Amino acid sequence: MKKIALFPGSFDPFTKGHADIVERGSKLFDEVVIGIGENIKKKRFFSVDLMLDKINSYYKNNTKIRAVKYTGLTAKFAQEVNANFLLRGLRNTTDFEFENSVAQANRHVFDQLETVFIITSPNLAFISSSVVRELYNYNQNINSFLPFDL
Repeated sequence: MKKIALFPGSFDPFTKGHADIVERGSKLFDEVVIGIGENIKKKRFFSVDLMLDKINSYYKNNTKIRAVKYTGLTAKFAQEVNANFLLRGLRNTTDFEFENSVAQANRHVFDQLETVFIITSPNLAFISSSVVRELYNYNQNINSFLPFDL
């Protein structure tokens, strides 16, 4: 059976930290689906379509990685893409506390869904999408935090 992992998130924007998790995860799984969640109640800074295009262009030569957008429950979407694993990155213990709760809820919805945590590489652990958005909002160059130029 093919091992497919879903790496879900808002990716607003997709950072080098996210890319680190995806690329390391692609060594563990046959396929990594980057799921960009759309939440109509949440205002995005960068459009889903922009991130989708940038991520898919970035990984165009890697057949194991693709990005798609979705709405609704992550665990239900995992079933739609035949993923039995959720891939999540952890930067610190605060991330673990939050992700542990989410993993339990996802397992309640889809009992065959295993969450796999990968610790972010130390040199990238300080990067967060919210910090990158804040810098961008004040006209700072953010390209050093991203795997592609915006």
